Amino acid sequence: MLDSVLDGLGILGTSPEMLALFVGFGLVVGVLFGFFGMGGSFLVTPALLMLDYPAPVAVGSGMAFVFGTAVIATLKHHDLGQVDYKLGAIMITGTTIGIEVGRASVYYLESLGLAGALISVAYVVLLGGVGAMVTRDARRGDGSGDIDHEAADKDLSEYEIPEIAKTIQQTVWIPPMVTLRGDVRVSAWVITAVAFATGLLSGFLGVGGGFIRMPAMIYAIGVPVPVAVGTDLFEIVFSGGLGSYLYGQGGGVDLGIVVPLLFGSALGARIGSAATAVVDADGIKVYFGGMLLVGATAVGIGEVGSYIGSPTLEMVGLVLVIGAAVVVAVAILYTSVVSLRTTRKQQAVTAD
Repeated sequence: MLDSVLDGLGILGTSPEMLALFVGFGLVVGVLFGFFGMGGSFLVTPALLMLDYPAPVAVGSGMAFVFGTAVIATLKHHDLGQVDYKLGAIMITGTTIGIEVGRASVYYLESLGLAGALISVAYVVLLGGVGAMVTRDARRGDGSGDIDHEAADKDLSEYEIPEIAKTIQQTVWIPPMVTLRGDVRVSAWVITAVAFATGLLSGFLGVGGGFIRMPAMIYAIGVPVPVAVGTDLFEIVFSGGLGSYLYGQGGGVDLGIVVPLLFGSALGARIGSAATAVVDADGIKVYFGGMLLVGATAVGIGEVGSYIGSPTLEMVGLVLVIGAAVVVAVAILYTSVVSLRTTRKQQAVTAD
């Protein structure tokens, strides 16, 4: 009876070795998600592509994984009052259209035999670009891109609106205008444009789009950082759920991949969240940027290996993708342990 149920879920269709790999990778991604708030789900799809899964399965399963992780995180931010449901509702409309366009593009390109290559190229450009910006900010050490782990203790009125967002708000006065949390007033069309672009990204690449959408909400719409984080996660619940359903209808969601990934990430997210209380993000941020750069390189190597028919290069690309995420996760855990030991020593000295 149990075997038939598991077989129906597709679990038995995945070898024990692959199940262990997915649980382990999910654990690593969960640590990154819990610590950075955008933790490596964008590495799942390219890893699946390098494991020779069809592009629709890689994208659809990656999106289903994103959906599962976003549900848990959104509940936490709801409790903190960091979700703007008006903003989220408007964005869901634009995102829905964008996801469908992106999904249709993947299946069309798959019919031409081009989907895997083009998605890999897009990942190289995207991961490389974002990784370069994060690494540059980290090396400058100006804290401009740091994650504010104390956001819940800061009033929304204390957040400065970026200059580019002020310019957009003052320039684009196309009705209807809406007022968002933090006394932000902006055209609904600006929100819709941001939502469509990130929805297109989600549908095409199988990512939640948070590492693009969250900065877009801050710099294009002008919402406070904690509201951008919470609303982005709320929106991902719908975009990820819709994308998972649409891909699932076409057989693009493999639960034999998604379930072990979610199992591992559930534990990892708790560890990563706990680490934020004891680790200074400044020391880890450069590793995060480096992980994205290595990920971009790895996807490029894997794609070249696939093109010339070199299993060795494909394996090198896969090892680099997973290895980069593992290194950053281990760095977070190691720094957490060191910080805890230092704190305990200081407490012991004070007690003496």
